Amino acid sequence: MTILLEVEHLFVDLALPAGTLHAVRDVSFKVEKGKTLSLVGESGCGKSMTAMAVMGLLPPSASCRAAKIELEGENLQGLSENRMATYRGARMAMIFQEPMTSLDPCYSIGNQLVEALTEHQNVSVTEAEERAVYLLEKVGITGAGSRLKQYPHQLSGGLRQRIMIAMGLMCGPSLIIADEPTTALDVTIQAQILKLLSSIQKEFNMGMILITHDLGVVARVADDVVVMYCGEVVETGNIDEIFTNPIHPYTKGLLECIPVPGKTEPGKKLGSIPGIVPTPIGELWGCSFRNRCRSAVPECADKGLKLTQISDKRSFRCVRPGFSGDIKVGASGGTGAG
Repeated sequence: MTILLEVEHLFVDLALPAGTLHAVRDVSFKVEKGKTLSLVGESGCGKSMTAMAVMGLLPPSASCRAAKIELEGENLQGLSENRMATYRGARMAMIFQEPMTSLDPCYSIGNQLVEALTEHQNVSVTEAEERAVYLLEKVGITGAGSRLKQYPHQLSGGLRQRIMIAMGLMCGPSLIIADEPTTALDVTIQAQILKLLSSIQKEFNMGMILITHDLGVVARVADDVVVMYCGEVVETGNIDEIFTNPIHPYTKGLLECIPVPGKTEPGKKLGSIPGIVPTPIGELWGCSFRNRCRSAVPECADKGLKLTQISDKRSFRCVRPGFSGDIKVGASGGTGAG
């Protein structure tokens, strides 16, 4: 097992007029070379902020600290912006969920792909264009040579997302971070993009972090899973453990939202998690999910609720592990903050 990325005890805070928002709280995980780690949770759980911290793309109002953020054994903390820019694109790349806002509408596809390579490697424009055509073909775009002259608005959402994947691969990075890469696409194109990401990741032997709220997506491509809620990790495990033996009530609630072929009866209502993710502003304590959880007990509000480690990859944050109760019906979703 070769560890590609290691993050330990990551915290990200945002200064707001209402107080300090604790966007990411004590998050730790490892990404293995050639494997896919999925960060799962609802919007507002801190998944994207975690990825931004790794990439060094946090907003100016954010403060970040961690015991360790290492890529292939090299410390990424405290690097200057110029030094960090040599890592982004070259050794780790990010695929954003809305390619139309990530691609510059004023430049052709070719210009943007070529720049991604020439900024990091000493190659000619001709060589960069040849690699761009090769990668466009690799991600399933026909007529790749002619696409270089087109602009983002001339392409469909699925093609733009494939171009973003090709752009991320231009420098042959060791790590790809895919942030909700299928959110803006229809179901058929979603399946194609997921299959493409999985095959590309295996072919180039890269590590990948897949950020999503959909455990159905996770089941298709992930090796390991980190379930996040309200900025912190509530459960981790490999894909089989998470799907066959979920421990935390939140993980169970997410799984109940997925139709299972051959098991979910036609016309039967799927599960849901009432309420919303609380806003992590101010002092926080106990389990943030307790106000939406039917199995909650007074001890869930105790301070100092730690992540219980079962094995290297398996852990949970719950005072009633394995309890059979499910999601509280009609819950409004409390704040969990003081």
